[in-house]
Amino acid sequence: MLKFIIVDDEPLAHEVITELCNMIPHIELVHNCYNAMEAMQFLNENKVDFMFLDINMPKLKGLDFLKTLSQPPKTIITTAYKEYALESYELNVVDYLLKPFSFDRLVKAVNKVSESSALITTTKEVAETSTRFFVKGDKKHHQIDLNDLQYIEAYGNYTKLFLKNEMIVSHEKISYYESILNKDNFLRVHKSFLVAIDKIKLIEGNRILINEHRIPIGQTYKSNVNKLYNS
Repeated sequence: MLKFIIVDDEPLAHEVITELCNMIPHIELVHNCYNAMEAMQFLNENKVDFMFLDINMPKLKGLDFLKTLSQPPKTIITTAYKEYALESYELNVVDYLLKPFSFDRLVKAVNKVSESSALITTTKEVAETSTRFFVKGDKKHHQIDLNDLQYIEAYGNYTKLFLKNEMIVSHEKISYYESILNKDNFLRVHKSFLVAIDKIKLIEGNRILINEHRIPIGQTYKSNVNKLYNS
């Protein structure tokens, strides 16, 4: 059962989405949020699999709210404004629904959440129980040894995996690797960088040194990095 929330300032939107989702057996609505601040508080205290998120809300817009979350749930945008689609997909949203949308269109979006969740679960089990896994890139499947993986850099809708002796461009986004890799071994230090903790040579100011590579520390992730040496 996939748990979700609705984040929208319009009560009618909640009614419509709830009515449609009640016809889908494998998902469960756990909370209705009528502004971004309410959603932020709920997500700080609870874990959900995905959320329906409106864009045009008072005080804090939907996309600005999404940017504040270091580990957001999978997100389906529901909006009357088509001009934010590109920016939304740059934030790794699962789908973008234009109001009013049909039941078929909503089911398609929910199925994308289900498929990605199943894939991540399967891959995560492999990544946590094995030191090797396969990565698709350049029309090939590369076998990655986690002991050789030094850091990962976001590269548009792709990622660059920097290994001991090579670099591989992967078709997956950085959020995918953050979700499957063991958090005891790999740490997100910037919106564009995920590093292997045991490969860190030193931390100086807002930079991490891994071999000759200098990796920036994002302000949002600085507290996580500080825990490495303040624990």
